[in-house]
Amino acid sequence: MGCKVVFHLDWNDPDRMNMALNNILNLLKDPFGKDAQVCVLANGQAVRLFEKRSALSTDARIAELRDKGLRLLLCNNSLTGLHIGRDELIEGCEVVPAGIVELVRLQQDGFAYIKP
Repeated sequence: MGCKVVFHLDWNDPDRMNMALNNILNLLKDPFGKDAQVCVLANGQAVRLFEKRSALSTDARIAELRDKGLRLLLCNNSLTGLHIGRDELIEGCEVVPAGIVELVRLQQDGFAYIKP
């Protein structure tokens, strides 16, 4: 089994999202990243990046990375607080009850933490 990495986004910042996507692509191209388990966890305002109406919603890299196993984890507390319904999210998003709890769980499970 390869490495395990979680990329944490908590601001509605397309530049940070672009950096995260580029980092993930580079990781998966490297022999070290072969068979990697990779997640993007978004909480706070960052969940807006995954709305269908977001500028990044049509980014081909997201679909390519999902096909390679990328998991997109979004905080339900943030979605609720921002009044964003699950039907408003791009395809492939998984909603977790609390983003901060999921970050702790992933790190306890051996995921490296990256904050782009």
